[in-house]
Amino acid sequence: MILEWNNKKPKAKKSTTRQIASGFALIILLGTILLTLPAANKSGHGSWLNSLFTATSATCVTGLVVADTYQNWTIFGQLVILGLIQVGGLGFMTIGAYISVLLKKRIGLKEREQLQESVNTLEIAGVVRLVKKIVQGALCIEGLGAVLLACRFVPQFGAVRGIYFSVFHAVSAFCNGGFDLMGVNEAYSSLVAFEGDVVVNLVVVTLILVGGIGFIVWDDVMRHKWHFRKYLLHSKIVITTTLFLTVMGTVLFLITEDQAAFAGMSPLEKFLGALFSSVTPRTAGFNSVDTAALSNSGKIITMVMMFIGGSPGSTAGGVKTTSMVVLLFYAVAMVLNREDINLFGRRLTDEVVKKANAVVIINSTLTITATIIIMTLQPLLNFEDVLFEVLSAIGTAGMTVGITRDLNIISRAIIIVLMYCGRLGSLSFALIFAQKNSSASVRRPQEKIIVG
Repeated sequence: MILEWNNKKPKAKKSTTRQIASGFALIILLGTILLTLPAANKSGHGSWLNSLFTATSATCVTGLVVADTYQNWTIFGQLVILGLIQVGGLGFMTIGAYISVLLKKRIGLKEREQLQESVNTLEIAGVVRLVKKIVQGALCIEGLGAVLLACRFVPQFGAVRGIYFSVFHAVSAFCNGGFDLMGVNEAYSSLVAFEGDVVVNLVVVTLILVGGIGFIVWDDVMRHKWHFRKYLLHSKIVITTTLFLTVMGTVLFLITEDQAAFAGMSPLEKFLGALFSSVTPRTAGFNSVDTAALSNSGKIITMVMMFIGGSPGSTAGGVKTTSMVVLLFYAVAMVLNREDINLFGRRLTDEVVKKANAVVIINSTLTITATIIIMTLQPLLNFEDVLFEVLSAIGTAGMTVGITRDLNIISRAIIIVLMYCGRLGSLSFALIFAQKNSSASVRRPQEKIIVG
């Protein structure tokens, strides 16, 4: 019998993960308190559960709602939601570090390690510089998006309301928040009224994509411009996968929804609807066509997109594009009997494969478990609708077929936990409850089993 000793100590990472989790929990609690104030609710009194649900959805940049944002919340309440979206999208540690930089406070090694974990960067070197780029870049992109949206919203809603709507939707789109104020026309209508508007569709889609590719990719593109060969392997995978999913999703929706959700639309409206439907499930939460009107095939495609989500170190959720690519190429390597997993001339490490596998398995397990529990509690609900809602929550996608308001207290609580888990990341969420490792542990002897 051979025993192996393992002296790895991931305590620092667990500690940082717990701090991030605690920080988001406190922000959600603060948001809940503010939303329960009479000044936040148009009815003068807010439900604690509804406020908690909304605060969680905003902080976790999901977009699921139990009450229409415009019709239920006052300007104060809407601004609270907008603030939660911004903090949740960029990360409270990122914003806090940026404020420290502005105040010219020293950021020590421990704080830099926490920032590295918060923004999911590969190296601790240059993390403060990256934080500055993240906040400044986000504000510039959101500002540009707001200006472009104002060209359409100001003529329709007037100067003051149009500018306010433009800023709100630009921030919500970039942070993949999914909250909208279009209840001014019709409750829960999202951007359906703009299904044929080229400017609104393309601006929102661009903001979603830019916010969802990740801050590391931003930095890489800014440093190397259009020289794709010089990009990090991470950036190459993210950009390639994002383009593939966007194009493939658009084509599939054009095929599946031609006589369903897109019936009666012009060719331009169908293309915009397909493009929007391809991008928004990857954690944005908006919709330009009625989600409930999608065909069964369209709903399946949407659920797959919600499960995949965006990319690491971004405002998006899901298991992430990189995880799916790693597992896909791992399967290909196994089929072709290759020892290494190679992408763009580089070999992936075993640690990356293990992490990707863990993320997908944990997300899948949570999805199945939550769906079973909700179906047991509310058996009259449609199975496909419940699965859609669960995937939307854990992927922080924010899309719904309309059953959010039909969920009972326990089911809503489950959705709240899933949104929180989705924002932290399933693996990070699991690490919160992991026991501390001893300084040295014994590895058991190996023995083969039959798989497959």
